[in-house]
Amino acid sequence: MTSLASEPLPAGSAPAEYAEVVTKIDQLMARYAGSGPGASLLIARAGEPAIRRSYGMADVEKAVPVTPATNFRLASVSKQFTAAAILLLVEDGRLALEDPVRKWLPELPAGNSGTTIRHLLTHGSGLIDYEDELPADLDRQVHDADVLEILAKQDSTYFPPGGDFQYSNSGYALLALIVERVSGQQYPAFLQHRIFEPLEMTGSLAFVQGGPQIKDRAYGYSLEAGAWVRTDQSSTSAVLGDGGIYSSIDDLAKWNAALDDDRLLSDQSRELAFTPATSTHDPSVDYGLGWYVGGDRVWHSGETIGFRNVILRYPQHGLAIVILSNRNDPEPMETALAIAALFLR
Repeated sequence: MTSLASEPLPAGSAPAEYAEVVTKIDQLMARYAGSGPGASLLIARAGEPAIRRSYGMADVEKAVPVTPATNFRLASVSKQFTAAAILLLVEDGRLALEDPVRKWLPELPAGNSGTTIRHLLTHGSGLIDYEDELPADLDRQVHDADVLEILAKQDSTYFPPGGDFQYSNSGYALLALIVERVSGQQYPAFLQHRIFEPLEMTGSLAFVQGGPQIKDRAYGYSLEAGAWVRTDQSSTSAVLGDGGIYSSIDDLAKWNAALDDDRLLSDQSRELAFTPATSTHDPSVDYGLGWYVGGDRVWHSGETIGFRNVILRYPQHGLAIVILSNRNDPEPMETALAIAALFLR
């Protein structure tokens, strides 16, 4: 592991009582330090941000360092926000989890008649992955509406709805469209109005080209032939429902706190989100609504071109670990688990 002795001190904060554990944390996070793309780390205890550390560069070319306010593309960590948007509409009485998806998206073929909103949320729909249907020579970005257009032409599914678990970005793209049709608002505006503004998540947004710019933006990078190359956007980066949200550890500290009380979602909605709903192919892991559930923890990772992220929560212990990174390596779950172990002894 690379020594931190010659590296800049990480940005962030930690009370003096955590001095010893912070040294161990910085060792675990050492690969993110230096002049390459970096990461932000949040450790929350009892809903409060206890430790905030940031490493490396948000913009390598301009040598802009990562800070706790740096906004990273969340990739599939976005799915918990899409699920929350649906649950808010359920609380409003405007839709139900057992609604047929075709009630709101009648463009889907009749073969999807048995698919419900709950199936989309829990990856039990069997829908075809839209990524597999994209042409190899695609020269533009696709959007959530394009996903619906692709699926409207599919006359088959992987399995009958509710028959198995198949992780589905397609399903979450459709959920974002359902939010739009039920609410009458564009998906980014709904998130802003119903989630980000109430929680004062001032830097978070679902990013749309030509829309509001990302403040304190981290750009994504991939390691190619020993050098970091900017790989910030792909053909699927504009699909919002499955992975298009940007946020920071400072904003996610507020989101994490809101998952412990009813300031945003009701007790019933939060229980639904964290209750096992679909068995995955790992017998020790289930999926709820936008969250993996297993043992004493709930979590979700997010991977997309140039970004790797994880949010890991131990509700019974009042502990949460968030790692956001703007690089394609390493995958941060192992590091998050190692950091959590420092607090769960």
